[in-house]
Amino acid sequence: MSESRTVTSLQAKKSLLKAFQVKRPLFLWGPPGIGKSELVEGITNDLNGLMIDLRLGQMEPTDIRGIPFYNKDIGKMDWAPPVELPDEETAAQYPIVVLFLDELNSAAPSVQSAAYQLILNRRIGKYKLPDNVVMVAAGNRESDKGVTYRMPTPLANRFIHQEMKVDFASWLEWAVNNRVHKDVVGYLSFAKQDLYDFDAKSASRAFATPRSWTFVSQLLDDASDDDTTMNLIAGTVGEGLAVKFMAHKKVAGRMPNPTDILNGKVKDLNVKEVSAMYSLVISMCYELKGAVENKVEDKKFHEMADNFLGYMMKNFETELTVMGARIALTTYDLPFLPTKLKNFDEFHQRFGKYILQASA
Repeated sequence: MSESRTVTSLQAKKSLLKAFQVKRPLFLWGPPGIGKSELVEGITNDLNGLMIDLRLGQMEPTDIRGIPFYNKDIGKMDWAPPVELPDEETAAQYPIVVLFLDELNSAAPSVQSAAYQLILNRRIGKYKLPDNVVMVAAGNRESDKGVTYRMPTPLANRFIHQEMKVDFASWLEWAVNNRVHKDVVGYLSFAKQDLYDFDAKSASRAFATPRSWTFVSQLLDDASDDDTTMNLIAGTVGEGLAVKFMAHKKVAGRMPNPTDILNGKVKDLNVKEVSAMYSLVISMCYELKGAVENKVEDKKFHEMADNFLGYMMKNFETELTVMGARIALTTYDLPFLPTKLKNFDEFHQRFGKYILQASA
């Protein structure tokens, strides 16, 4: 692809929702691992819909077009439609069905040709897409050194094209909503540049992307020894970042228990490592959201929220404090009632304008 306008995942989400409204197919371009499929899946879940993920790079033309067979009832050749495309009965069970054509430009030209009619006319042969089906395609750019074929101009002209870029703020919102491990979110909040370090010219097998950091989150548990964890993380994001992350994780492990802070048992912070403080902020936000999800009584919740605000004001710099408040109040929309929080007036006076700016 030539140089073009790029969008964050939050901007791409808005574009997708608009494209869904007018039933125009949209193509998401972007380097590997930045969350294209996760974005489509998340939107589908938000809409209570069904996502059908077709990996076109692994398909044959007949997987889309169907196969011919002799229909003895009419005495002619007929076509059996592909089983993976939604029929009317399946589509009727959902408000929306998202047909996700992943790896479209990795598909052989014959497969791309088979997709022409489906994408433009919403039908192929005798098969017709139900009315509530929308289409999204995705693929890597030619410059990413993946297996790609140049997309034919007639096919490209059937899509609205959006090229995604990595954006930390968009990733952070996704990460905290999906409970990515506190140490991963904490480390990357401190070292934002390490979220993504893919270089198509590098021979390295492991490199950092939003997707590979999600793998790191899944690998972290108390059962694994540090050597095993280091080996696994080095094989996920590369050795250099693994060394830095493990150093962060070690210091973060010395931070106070977030439950003790929210319960008012701990007031002070002795460990002053900034990256570890980010992990602590994230863990407190996770605890507060968990309290709401577990329906902790209102009085208890507001005691925890008050301790949260008071602890941040006492121990953290402005950036960390604003980050914690923004996640709690904006991303999680936690039910903080100012009249039930002793620390609210002071907090609002000191940090209110920064939180509004960060949320704008």
